[in-house]
Amino acid sequence: MKRVTLFAGHYGSGKTNIAVNFALYLKSIGKDVIIADMDIVNPYFRTKDSMTELEKAGIELISPQFANSNVDLPALPQEMYKTVQDKSKYSVLDIGGDDRGAYALGRYTPYILEENDYEFVFVANFYRPLTTTAAEALEVMREVEVAAGLKFTAIVNNSNVGNDTEPEDVLTTVPKAEELSRISGLPVIMTTAETKVCEQLKTEIDNVFPLKLQKKYFDIKG
Repeated sequence: MKRVTLFAGHYGSGKTNIAVNFALYLKSIGKDVIIADMDIVNPYFRTKDSMTELEKAGIELISPQFANSNVDLPALPQEMYKTVQDKSKYSVLDIGGDDRGAYALGRYTPYILEENDYEFVFVANFYRPLTTTAAEALEVMREVEVAAGLKFTAIVNNSNVGNDTEPEDVLTTVPKAEELSRISGLPVIMTTAETKVCEQLKTEIDNVFPLKLQKKYFDIKG
């Protein structure tokens, strides 16, 4: 388990939901956790959507001042440096979508590389329009790496079709995740799914990680 875990991927890949759930998992096993929303492009899903749940769990949240508003200012708070400088805490970073969002990570990359205790995770969702194949996902991966100045170290298969996801929807993407692993040289460290779906996948896939979906997800899908 690394001190800093970063999640990045294509827009709509589900990285924010994974970041929140992973932070809650770290807290559940006794870690002191900070979660940071580093998405300066202000998409609909924000880590701040889960602020109440995170605070209740005792997890510190750092996010842009105008997150969850109609103000779009491409700026990150100074306290964001705490995630890479305070080595007494485990940090989970939600990186902006694609290369545009990953540029914000660049200023923190030197600190991350110096400590060298990080996992940079590419979140793959093969049901998204621009990452339907392993080759397309790899292209996005390389673009994000260039923008961030940091190489990915692992892959998460978060392929889903929202609230309609069935176990078979996840299972059919396993070969694509394996192909992405082969052509990138990176391990698939886990496959994620909503909790009920995840229960049905435990005997089919190794390292499944259950997700509780963020409330705003249901606001627009339900």
